[in-house]
Amino acid sequence: MKKEIKFSLVFRDMWQSAGKYVPRVDQLVKVAPAIVEMGCFARVETNGGGFEQVNLLFGENPNKAVRAWTKPFHEAGIQTHMLDRALNGLRMSPVPADVRKLFYKVKKAQGTDITRTFCGLNDVSNIAPSITYAKDAGMISQCSLCITHSPIHTVEYYTDMALELIKLGADEICIKDMAGIGRPVSLGKIVANIKAAHPEIPIQYHSHAGPGFNMASILEVCEAGCDYIDVGMEPLSWGTGHADLLSVQAMLKDAGFQVPEVNMEAYMKVRALVQEFMDDFLGLYISPKNRLMNSLLIGPGLPGGMMGSLMADLETNLESINKYKAKRNLPFMTQDQLLIKLFNEVAYVWPRVGYPPLVTPFSQYVKNLAMMNVIAMEKGKERWGMIADDIWDMLLGKAGKLPGTLAPEIIEKAEREGRKFFTGNPQDNYPDSLDKYRKMMKENKWELGQDDEELFEYAMHPAQYEAYKSGKAKEDFLADVEKRKAELNKSPLDDAKPKTLTVQVDGQAYRVTVAYGDIDLPADATAKVDAPIGEGQDVIAPLEGKFFLTKNTQETPLKVGDKVKKGDLLCYIEAMKTYNAIRADFDGTVTAICATPGDTISEDDVLMKIG
Repeated sequence: MKKEIKFSLVFRDMWQSAGKYVPRVDQLVKVAPAIVEMGCFARVETNGGGFEQVNLLFGENPNKAVRAWTKPFHEAGIQTHMLDRALNGLRMSPVPADVRKLFYKVKKAQGTDITRTFCGLNDVSNIAPSITYAKDAGMISQCSLCITHSPIHTVEYYTDMALELIKLGADEICIKDMAGIGRPVSLGKIVANIKAAHPEIPIQYHSHAGPGFNMASILEVCEAGCDYIDVGMEPLSWGTGHADLLSVQAMLKDAGFQVPEVNMEAYMKVRALVQEFMDDFLGLYISPKNRLMNSLLIGPGLPGGMMGSLMADLETNLESINKYKAKRNLPFMTQDQLLIKLFNEVAYVWPRVGYPPLVTPFSQYVKNLAMMNVIAMEKGKERWGMIADDIWDMLLGKAGKLPGTLAPEIIEKAEREGRKFFTGNPQDNYPDSLDKYRKMMKENKWELGQDDEELFEYAMHPAQYEAYKSGKAKEDFLADVEKRKAELNKSPLDDAKPKTLTVQVDGQAYRVTVAYGDIDLPADATAKVDAPIGEGQDVIAPLEGKFFLTKNTQETPLKVGDKVKKGDLLCYIEAMKTYNAIRADFDGTVTAICATPGDTISEDDVLMKIG
């Protein structure tokens, strides 16, 4: 009989690999006892950056959710683990050092045992502080090798990285094959090399099923000495999700490994509850295509955990492209056509931006950059026209050292725009900020929370936390659920009902009614609409998303009456998890701000007026 292989249920990632959201805390607490009853899990992945932000988007408190969700597993002796993005903490952009330190103390107090730290650039210098912070807080420090496939990312590259992390104090190593594109034999060699040097270090393998490699990869890493395997379960396994528990168990048992038995009665309870949650509202955010395996994913190497939100984003981007085409009587694009163009563009962009491993946040950065290029080219414009500030930070070295080199056209663009490359310690760019947030919370009369967990949440996710505290997040979320349910139940005849729209003719706004067939028009069907307050040129939204005047408290929001110069930052549109800076195209004075922070805006909406 071969060695024992233990299983970890990646329940949080199962959901985010399928769609946009994870279950609410009441649903998580409902399913936890049945997961425990299954009797086969040594570990459960409970939380992480996406988990925190999803709860804030729900208008719910993520700290209460983590405490309630981890509690039943602790009582059963099951370890819990979470994702940590190193320099980025639990968000898409870098975090001050004092906030990073507080993060580990808070999560340990809330009941999380293991922090799975990764740097999206595989920059060990970004991971090193997290090892110290985690161990100081009493957590197990599990450090990740973000697996991708390129001329740079060889077996030797990953072996050397693992040995360096262990030397720095990592307790465990995770082989984080986030896109499932690691080649099985190479992965086996990496594990074997680590075990040969450090047989005492536990190794956990995480992968996604999409490209089709991961069952072979699981067998290879187990043969090489892997200790823990991350698994999913139906109805959220396979596709862009993870290999299914039952299939992995059967394969490893046949190969002679010791594997835990599964309480099938409890398994069916969990399966039924997962389906119940999908039927409640979560299925509204899951694309049917994410249930499919797709060998096309081998090329772009996009991670399974991102594919859930990607398919939702494609709907918005497709609408934007087709609006442009409709105005010019061009043939519409289908979602499949857009997906293929996006995959091809990712393959084009990736080597030119230095081969960052495609994992959060850099997978989103590369994908967003590719998507912006596709949208631009479909609208007759050139590549590289819109690069968000966070993406520039990656390109300029402010997020860490890129594995490869930038293409000449990127370097030329940076120099043309006066952008400076950075070679120092990225953490130095982000000064401590907890004192400032303490002061702001005191001014708002907000509690710091048990173990300072509310202070941590505000400092980690400022804009999202404010939307949660104001009630706007919950209001927007519930409205979106109702909208999606209405769309799902919409009759085909609904499209034939009269619709009242506002249009502009020669600069004058009119209200018009559009319908099929003959109808009686209301008296105000062609009434003029009063012009908005403020005169001047419109600042138009180049894409759909959420409007924000600032992305953090270091920035001062513009107000009516402020003078701006060409190139000045005006506001942001948050789309595809990235804040896209909107800058002035001309000098002038802000005469009107036409949206409220947090509002969802459409492409071509007027954001501001500058006179």
